[in-house]
Amino acid sequence: MFGLSFLVLLVAGVGSAYLKLNGIDTFSADGISGDRPPGSSNGQNVLVIGSDSRSGDNRKLGGGTGAVGRSDTAFLLHVYANHKHAVAVSIPRDSLVDIPACKKPGGDWTAPQHDVMFNGAFSVGETAEGNPACTQNTVEHLTGLRVDHTVVIDFAGFSALTSAVGGVPVCLPQDIYQRDLSPKRSTRGARIFAKGPQTVSGQRALDYVRLRHGIGDGSDIGRIKRQQAFVASLIKKVKSRGLNPTALLPLADAATDAMTVDPGLGSADRLLSFAMSMKNIDLHNTKFVTVPWRYEGSRVAILEPDADALWAALKADRTVDGQDASGRGSVKDKGAASDGASPAVAATVSGTGISIAVYNGTTVTGLAAQATELLRARGFTVTTTATASSQDYASTVIEYGPGLRNEAETIARLFAGARTAASDAAGIQVILGSSYVQNPSFAPERPAPSAVPSTVADGARSADDDPCADLSYG
Repeated sequence: MFGLSFLVLLVAGVGSAYLKLNGIDTFSADGISGDRPPGSSNGQNVLVIGSDSRSGDNRKLGGGTGAVGRSDTAFLLHVYANHKHAVAVSIPRDSLVDIPACKKPGGDWTAPQHDVMFNGAFSVGETAEGNPACTQNTVEHLTGLRVDHTVVIDFAGFSALTSAVGGVPVCLPQDIYQRDLSPKRSTRGARIFAKGPQTVSGQRALDYVRLRHGIGDGSDIGRIKRQQAFVASLIKKVKSRGLNPTALLPLADAATDAMTVDPGLGSADRLLSFAMSMKNIDLHNTKFVTVPWRYEGSRVAILEPDADALWAALKADRTVDGQDASGRGSVKDKGAASDGASPAVAATVSGTGISIAVYNGTTVTGLAAQATELLRARGFTVTTTATASSQDYASTVIEYGPGLRNEAETIARLFAGARTAASDAAGIQVILGSSYVQNPSFAPERPAPSAVPSTVADGARSADDDPCADLSYG
């Protein structure tokens, strides 16, 4: 089952403006780790967990076996600082990760676990409602990003929401039978989905997003892609109905019943505030991707350094297609981000024949002069050292005039997390950002790339994509 954060929060929040919904279920924040990443932008990160618990109404809808709540799926939704873009990053449930210390229901804290399945974090404590705080700790440990809010959605809530919206358009490449949904059946069984486009809701919507076998390569990765397409189609359906009271009231009621949230979202007013922060994100700028991965036997390993590059891009508010979505708007953003420097790369870069101007884009005094000395030591000709017109640059930017792209990219190799940007002005300008304050040399200990890897960007889906595109999903 796939979490519906963007839709659920938007619908519940906007609907609450009319209905003043309250009584939203919350989970305790006591188990959230005290060792957390700092907030890194004006955007927000929301962790959405799909629970397959069999408790309550979930039992009759086909929840997981046993009494312990499990996370069937999860994604991290990043709302960019300009509030015009959003991306949902799926984390496969079988991913091998490190689970940090987590608080159990009895009050004891567990020992950290190494190289275990990601969905095991939600089961810490072995309760029917699961342990969302532990999953949040794990995601923060994995990504280095601070999770601002966490939302849990169960089977029953998902079913009610898809019914309230009037069904969701989906598309299948072939007929689907009962054994495709339940592979232990001895016979093929009855047909449950016909080939081609159709609309599903309630139990049929659940069957669609849970479907794994008999389609594509039968993997959970393929199912994730199908779930991403489903949520994209659902968002499109809701927006097509209009954000007005008539359309939103039944959806808002279903949405608030569908989820359990952290205390920071546990009221109608807080939901409304968050929803309003997303109202200007259009369908095309709502993206779905999967964290870079590879198979490790029957499990999934997080692929490095690509995953680190993805998290760094989100931290720097770089979109999937390379745009600066930080909301600052101070630089023409037509270039690409560099992969950051390393000691080996820095040693091979020569500035012979390249003239540059160096500007301090931060409030730290003397930074431009410090960088100038290092650049001149590598053969660069520094024509100007001054303060930039704006002092709020998060990362270093290399602006270049016509015909100087290669030279700019050479310079960018020296600065971790730097990006290049085309300019109408002649010459090359290096504008130092706060990332350089943290690593004031050309040999940072840990590169901080800010470009989304092509392996991620090439597989991204937008909320306005045709649901019949890429039907096999793996």
